Amino acid sequence: MLALDGMPPTTMASLSRLLLRTESIASSKVEGLQADARALALAEAQRRAGRSVGRQVSEIIANIDAMEEAVQRTADARRLSPNDLLEIHAILMERDVTGRSAGKLRDSQNWIGGNDYNPCGADYVPPPPEAVGDLLENLCEFSDSEEAPPLLQAAIAHAQFETIHPFDDGNGRTGRAFVQALLRRRGLAPRFVPPISVALSNLRDSYIGGLVGFREGRVDEWVSFFASATARATDLAIHYHGLVVDLQEFWHRRLRETENPRSHAAAWAIIDTLPEYPALTVADAVKATSRSQPAVNQAFGQLERAGVLAPLSQSRRYRAWEPTGLLDLISNLEAGETS
Repeated sequence: MLALDGMPPTTMASLSRLLLRTESIASSKVEGLQADARALALAEAQRRAGRSVGRQVSEIIANIDAMEEAVQRTADARRLSPNDLLEIHAILMERDVTGRSAGKLRDSQNWIGGNDYNPCGADYVPPPPEAVGDLLENLCEFSDSEEAPPLLQAAIAHAQFETIHPFDDGNGRTGRAFVQALLRRRGLAPRFVPPISVALSNLRDSYIGGLVGFREGRVDEWVSFFASATARATDLAIHYHGLVVDLQEFWHRRLRETENPRSHAAAWAIIDTLPEYPALTVADAVKATSRSQPAVNQAFGQLERAGVLAPLSQSRRYRAWEPTGLLDLISNLEAGETS
């Protein structure tokens, strides 16, 4: 996993954001929350512009926010506490229709499977609500320790979190964000988020089966599965780093062969930031490059004529563009494809 941090710094920031976004979306996918790649990219750009977006894409975007919050704040916390988990959950669930429980531990018994009225026939019944606080304190104490190897610690902490099931909803997404925070805290993934949820979503039945096995005492099987999923995620990230580099080289070549602007022109600076933006607006590019709006407007014209940018939204009041080839690359990454 540390091989990710040996990548060239020129693409580091862009790849970091791309991987974090992919991990977040895949984590939502495990819970059945999915959106078309272009629709989601456009919704992200619309939200940055202060426009309203649909409920389901809003939930997925919230997961991206929560993942970023987990790796930036929780990973740097001096001491882990249940409040860190509550903060992640609050960000995740603030846009959910059931958002009244965002950032709050459950105060009633819940269960997995069976029916909605009682736990009879449930696949799993978590601990009673009055035990949740103490169990989370114990989990955070374990997660703060450096006695166990980082990957083993993350595997056990995640499975134990899902076993406690401390919230009415959003347990899976919160637990997977917690994994990334732990890997960052222990220095195993200091700058990159390995898209572990991509592997987990593609092996959803085995993932759920592994958690069940953990609760039944088959800890070795669960740890082996989790380690294998993490290794696949790391290989996937390294593979897509190469594809991002190739795509940026293609964009540079297209711009040089068609428009060939001056070396300090805004168009070159925009290309450097494009992997962070599956959809972007002029305002996004102004903020990302610190160039003036007239310079960015000129650059967008050059990039569109060069075939680097393509219109994604034709509205006169709101225009967005997609970097050529990037959404296809992202869709393949989210699907875990390496061919």
